[in-house]
Amino acid sequence: MLRRYGQITALLVLGVVQAAVLALSVPMLLLAFMLGVVLLFPPQVRMVRRLAELNRRLVREWTGLEVESPYLPAPPPPEPEPNGMYRSERTLYKTPRVPAWNNRWKWMVKDPATWRDDLWLLLDPMVKVSLLPVFAVIPGRALLMYAHWTDLLLGATVASRLAGQVSHLRRTRNLATDSQAAEMRRIERDLHDGTQARLVAIGMTLGAVEQLVDTDPQAAKALLTKARESSAETLTELRRVIRGIHPPVLAERGLADAVRALAMDSPLQVTVTVDLPERPESPVEAAVYFAVSELLSNAARHGDARTAAVDISSHGPDLRVTVTDDGLGGADPAKGSGLNGIERRLLAFDGVLALNSPPGGPTTVTLDLPGVLPHEPADKLPRGKAIAVALLWCTAWCPSFPQGVVPAIFKIFGVEEKSWFLALHLPEPWQWPVIFGMITLGGTMYVMAHHLRADHESRHLPTKFGC
Repeated sequence: MLRRYGQITALLVLGVVQAAVLALSVPMLLLAFMLGVVLLFPPQVRMVRRLAELNRRLVREWTGLEVESPYLPAPPPPEPEPNGMYRSERTLYKTPRVPAWNNRWKWMVKDPATWRDDLWLLLDPMVKVSLLPVFAVIPGRALLMYAHWTDLLLGATVASRLAGQVSHLRRTRNLATDSQAAEMRRIERDLHDGTQARLVAIGMTLGAVEQLVDTDPQAAKALLTKARESSAETLTELRRVIRGIHPPVLAERGLADAVRALAMDSPLQVTVTVDLPERPESPVEAAVYFAVSELLSNAARHGDARTAAVDISSHGPDLRVTVTDDGLGGADPAKGSGLNGIERRLLAFDGVLALNSPPGGPTTVTLDLPGVLPHEPADKLPRGKAIAVALLWCTAWCPSFPQGVVPAIFKIFGVEEKSWFLALHLPEPWQWPVIFGMITLGGTMYVMAHHLRADHESRHLPTKFGC
């Protein structure tokens, strides 16, 4: 309990800091937009964002509610034109300094989160003051209510999540394009250096057979035997190239049997455990198959391992692959061990790679691909959230109407009746602030009830990449 009161005290102290920042922000905004002192706007935005990030962090640490940052992705650095100049709208500059500043200015002005932060800076101290009675009686629940209020104004919106997704997909698209181009170059090199050379040799051998078939039949037969052997080797080479593009066993029998086939062909003693309720999509299977193939190859060639274990399992809609070997350890993506290529493959599916490879081994690599397995999205509110929404809807009327709107009407029309209206029993200077605080509290409770439901639905959209 004392810890909760200490956290509430820290929030109130932060409210005093907010009031000071607000007193500084208002003249900065007025000077920036009314008198044209535009250089003051970026520092003001950075100052408020740092304060908002501190509030998000405190709420996350104290209540466990994750408040996502809503800011749109920062603009990339300007790129030079073919003539070496940098363009900002219709003006060319010799250096990227001014175009970069213009881009950041537009980014801050057009980001809705910038103005939501300013609105939070204005309203949050009043919300804290209106919650003082609740803070005093039920500090834990009051902190949770305040956390939802923070999420309402400082949390990510559908638009900001979508913008983050677009930025992430743009990066992964570029990585996937680069990986595809590298794969095409590898296939072209394999065909040019292997299959094409063998086919040219077979053609030259058949040309020699045409010349010798009448004059030296024995030599012609020997050359035909050589051509048949070369054609068999060429067919083997082609099958190897095809397996490098998409193994037939993967398409026909699925990921589990394809990985078991990898284990049989590996020089290591590999144990494979697969627990998947349904088959993933074909691109996911291909990415996991080649990742496991690369990891087993690295363990055999670079790790001097003798045994390995592959575990493929599902965690709801998430796919997790763990590959462990008893090699020498010390694997490092910076040393060109193929781990970077695996990460690029996984990024196309929002996947991540976790590596634990101390010197001396063992090496454990975990691949997590979120939301790639078929699943039914959760559409019902959890029990705790459902109770919170019901309580908010059932109790928000009290501060907003009988303790807010009705006393305000009594004050305006000079009605002397005080009844059970809290504000009318207070000294005159406190009546209007308490009335406005009650109306704000009731409206906030209604908005929070709606926000809890809307936020749950936005977080459980049946999309592949999630929110």
